[in-house]
Amino acid sequence: MKKYLIILAAVLAIAATGGYFFYKRTPEITYRTARIERGTVVSTVAATGNLSAVTTVQVGTQVSGTIQKLYVDFNSRVKKGQAIAEIDPSLFNASVEQSRGNFLTAEANLQKAKVALADAERTVGRNRKLLADGIISQADYDVSETALQSAKASVKAAEGSVAQTRGSLMQSGTNLRYSVIRSPVDGVVISRAVDVGQTVAASFSTPTLFTIAKDLTKMQIEVSVDEADISRIQLHQQVTFTVDSYPEQNFHGQVVQIRSAPIITQNVVTYVVVVNVDNSDLKLKPGMTANVSIEIAKKDDVLKLPPAALRFKPKTKADESKARSGGERNGSGMQRPASPGGGRKAGVGQQVYILKDNKPTAVPVKTGIANNSSIELLESTLKEGDEVVVEQSGGENNKKKSAGSPMGRPF
Repeated sequence: MKKYLIILAAVLAIAATGGYFFYKRTPEITYRTARIERGTVVSTVAATGNLSAVTTVQVGTQVSGTIQKLYVDFNSRVKKGQAIAEIDPSLFNASVEQSRGNFLTAEANLQKAKVALADAERTVGRNRKLLADGIISQADYDVSETALQSAKASVKAAEGSVAQTRGSLMQSGTNLRYSVIRSPVDGVVISRAVDVGQTVAASFSTPTLFTIAKDLTKMQIEVSVDEADISRIQLHQQVTFTVDSYPEQNFHGQVVQIRSAPIITQNVVTYVVVVNVDNSDLKLKPGMTANVSIEIAKKDDVLKLPPAALRFKPKTKADESKARSGGERNGSGMQRPASPGGGRKAGVGQQVYILKDNKPTAVPVKTGIANNSSIELLESTLKEGDEVVVEQSGGENNKKKSAGSPMGRPF
């Protein structure tokens, strides 16, 4: 039994020694590379916005009353001048009849005034001859002259009354016509805010009863663009966007307007860019959220670098020592943030790394336009097909990550 215990102890000692040297060893450093390719680079500005009809008309009412009939509903196609609703016309009909009666009375009074004027003119004519013959006195003539002037004034007043009652009749007739609400444009009803029996009141602000989109085959997106990107937006730039309803389909449009008025929300300044969209298949609907990419620049047949290649920087022993010590700390004990530019020294331009003898070697480059997946390579000794380093693995950092309890991470 003692013999077996000695053998077991020896095996455990050998295993412990092997494990110690296994975990103590430094993992071999490996590099992942990517190929420089030739193709198209498109630089874009990303933004969001909402779809709407190019022309949307809100239809209200100019008279108050109770909705008696509805002739259209949601998604109904309407023509210009078509009746879409009707307000109970009873009160308007009564007002028209009353105004017509007042108008007829005024016309009759005008006729009476004209008759009285004619009689006064005849009387003055007779009295003028009688005065010349000395039959009547001057006072009698003056009385008839005064009656003539009064008759003329009565005719003027009667004419004014006729004009006033005529205007009242026209107003009553207009209100009666307004009781039938008609579509002002050809289009599609996209909103209805009333039902039969509902009372609407036309006061200082006209209530909106219907919203009609003039033409849903042509739509627009009002895109909110950040102030940092608005300088790069120009008219007629091409736009690609997606909507949540069709996430795998790309739609296209064009910039038609850049509004100068700023929109400030929580100290964030944005500007509205209007994009026209063809919606001939009527897939897009008003109100949909569009994820927009505005094409700022496009270059074909250029060398393309992966963005990770510009961010890559080989880890040195000093970097690994700093990582093991928790990073360089300032005098207050707080960790000092990394310098911008991925830790490159000041004055050093853009550079990427290639492998020579399995070691990364810096190559200066000059880049152009870029997007999330590729960057244009303007000037460099690199050519199509060369491999650039994008990631490093192994070394002290990996050793530190792999070390620890064999039971896994503590809870």
